[in-house]
Amino acid sequence: MRRDVFQAIADPTRREIINLLAREQLNLNAIADNFNISRPAISRHIKILTECGLIIINQQGRERYCRADLKKLQLVNKWTEQYRAFWTDKLNDLEDFLNNEQKESKQ
Repeated sequence: MRRDVFQAIADPTRREIINLLAREQLNLNAIADNFNISRPAISRHIKILTECGLIIINQQGRERYCRADLKKLQLVNKWTEQYRAFWTDKLNDLEDFLNNEQKESKQ
């Protein structure tokens, strides 16, 4: 199944895993230690994040270390930016309208 970055960030646990790995590279056990869910559940989240390209796993001896690759989050930023601009314009228009209404009521 092909997954995208929006699927990855839809889950709060996966968002927290991304936050952890954005600060430092961690092995799978260290990631799991931050959550009150089973290790198999963490592994499933890691798998989804890997499939989406947000995590890269490197084998170092017997340990598997994960690190974040946040370039794909730029897709999310681009998508949300269009709505930020839309709502900023709408709120600016509302502010202008309310200011005009206030001026007219004072006259």
